[in-house]
Amino acid sequence: MIPADRTSQATKLDALTGRYDPWLLGLVLALAGLGVVMVASSSIAISEGLDVGPFYFLTRHIVFLCLGLGLAWGMMQLELKLVEKYSQWLLLGCFLLLLAVFLPGIGHTVNGAQRWINLGVSNFQAVEAVKVLLIIWLASYLVRYRDEIGNRWRTLLKPLGVAGAITAILLLQPDFGSAALILAITGGMVWLGGARIQHLALMAALTLPALAAVAVAAPYRVARLKSFLDPWADPFDDGFQLTQALIAIGRGEWFGVGLGGSVQKLFYLPEAHTDFIFSVTAEELGFVGSFLIIALFAAFSARTFHIGMRAVEMRRHFAGFCAFGVGFWISLQSFVSIGVNLGILPTKGLTLPLISSGGSSVLMTCVAIGLLLRVSYELDRAERQVARIRGDGEAPSDEHAGFDAAVPAQSPAAVVPAVGPRGSRHRVEPKFGAVA
Repeated sequence: MIPADRTSQATKLDALTGRYDPWLLGLVLALAGLGVVMVASSSIAISEGLDVGPFYFLTRHIVFLCLGLGLAWGMMQLELKLVEKYSQWLLLGCFLLLLAVFLPGIGHTVNGAQRWINLGVSNFQAVEAVKVLLIIWLASYLVRYRDEIGNRWRTLLKPLGVAGAITAILLLQPDFGSAALILAITGGMVWLGGARIQHLALMAALTLPALAAVAVAAPYRVARLKSFLDPWADPFDDGFQLTQALIAIGRGEWFGVGLGGSVQKLFYLPEAHTDFIFSVTAEELGFVGSFLIIALFAAFSARTFHIGMRAVEMRRHFAGFCAFGVGFWISLQSFVSIGVNLGILPTKGLTLPLISSGGSSVLMTCVAIGLLLRVSYELDRAERQVARIRGDGEAPSDEHAGFDAAVPAQSPAAVVPAVGPRGSRHRVEPKFGAVA
């Protein structure tokens, strides 16, 4: 029989709610707001050139952003335990989505790339959903095998094999940029999950030459690499896009030419509202505006990893790894997109999250943000529960540290215990890749 005081405490704990992280929410709104402004500015000339009206791409972007906010809100209402429960089905969804693009009548080809699913009213790029689904599956896998991934090759090879299979399908589409991003996200997550750095280094040494061979096998990728190394050698052909981007950035100087005053977006710079929107921003807002965007992404990444660390410290490993995965995704993609615009990385065809005009990319980025906000909500709720327990005078034992309102208060044993340094029974995660 459960004592009355325990029943009363369970009722009080169940009544507690959390709150969504205000800093994370503020950063997301700032980036999304800046994205709306820059899509409006960078897409007018392109819209008029296509004779679809000056605000076609702005309207489209806002519609997808509103749909994305709806999806994010739905994600924010889901208990993470429910999301984790169906992680295996989500992995199956990854492969079904990637293979669907090859089916006649369903797949849609643009500029020789077979990456989209025809939804009738719009096309959906399958890999954008795959990023979210793979992160959730990896988080679930790392929770289940966190004590083995650093010691058993078989345990490590499974997530790397899944990422390799997804990469192989992406290369058939072809989508080299997304394939490289998937591999980077997977490597980063399994490293934080406890994989030994020398094991990952060995796998990279075996994999990178194969990727390099695939990259140089396609003539257009070789042309991109040559134009990246010296865009001014052929500024009117292969190096045209990069030279125009660099001209735009150079024209911006310190404070820019003014919002709407970009010249390069007037049919000089291709993809000015998508892949190269950062260059238009640099031209119109200058170094100050460029620094603001970079600072916002840096703050977003720092906040995301901070939430992930707090979740792991509270023994909420699945939530923590979800936060790490989304943090890796947004951080790496924004770094690559900005790097391409600055000429420090070859062209990859990746959009700038929350800033670039887009459809499926905007939708799935919003879903990822919703997942992050749900993590912050459940983390805050767990911290409030621990504070309530301590306030009631009960010793803060290990079993209370990661208390979840979704689990009855009388069943704290359901909480996953923390783990400690290799070779011991207690360790603190994440380990950032063991080296011994």
